[in-house]
Amino acid sequence: MPKMKTNRAAAKRFRTKPGGKIKRAHAYHSHILTKKTTKQKRRLRSKTHVSHANLKSVRRLLAV
Repeated sequence: MPKMKTNRAAAKRFRTKPGGKIKRAHAYHSHILTKKTTKQKRRLRSKTHVSHANLKSVRRLLAV
């Protein structure tokens, strides 16, 4: 059986942490920022982890 290929779109969006968690960026921070509050934009800048519900599917895309 051949090796599983990494989904290149997912590889650009996610990074794996040493503990096995997967890091991701928040959505809604690319455009239409004038109507969003400063607090909201500041929170969207930070990174977060992939939720437990989506972890299996993201790992499969990354072929980890």
